[in-house]
Amino acid sequence: MFTGIIQSIATIAHIEDQQGLRTFAIDFEKGFCEELSVGSSISVDGVCLTVTELINSCRVHFDIMLPTLKTTTLQNALIGMKVNVERATKEGAEIGGHPLSGHIDFYGKIIAIQNPENNHALTIEIPSMWMRYIFNKGYIALNGTSLTMSEVNKQKGTFEVWLIPETLRRTTFVQKKIDDLVNIEIDRNTQVIVDTVRSAIEEQFSLLRAGGGAARINA
Repeated sequence: MFTGIIQSIATIAHIEDQQGLRTFAIDFEKGFCEELSVGSSISVDGVCLTVTELINSCRVHFDIMLPTLKTTTLQNALIGMKVNVERATKEGAEIGGHPLSGHIDFYGKIIAIQNPENNHALTIEIPSMWMRYIFNKGYIALNGTSLTMSEVNKQKGTFEVWLIPETLRRTTFVQKKIDDLVNIEIDRNTQVIVDTVRSAIEEQFSLLRAGGGAARINA
């Protein structure tokens, strides 16, 4: 599990493609890899990746399967690209953001950027089927960063996130441009509530339709 509080920025140093598999070599800042071992989990731009090889004290290899590539922005990764990274949280650690699995649901597109004084706002466009989970003041994770949504527009399929200077300092968002893609993980609690309510409503409508049909047959 991850907290959505980015710990560092890392650099993709090498990419090797094989059939249905992509291997990344990622260079981390000094100290980030202390006590890291093969099998450990690291969130890379929000994607939970497993350490497959420790090259040295700063460079680590990860293997990425085809389904993950199809669902995330890692399919478009380039050598030299900067990524947000977070180590898996330890039991009992404080969760400063909100609980994240590192399993990306989809990616969205930055369609507008605002830069009022001491602020930085992104407007994100997403597929309409996911808007059911998007609510003003609700949690969302963009590239592994726990953020709060505002200015949700259900009709246009967009929402805004506002970033404070500390978030910009810790993450790669200051480098993002219009039309760039971002990995999105929706809040699981929100998903469970929405899906449960929708399922209950659909079940009630099914029962009503079945009852109405039986009444017409009896008449």
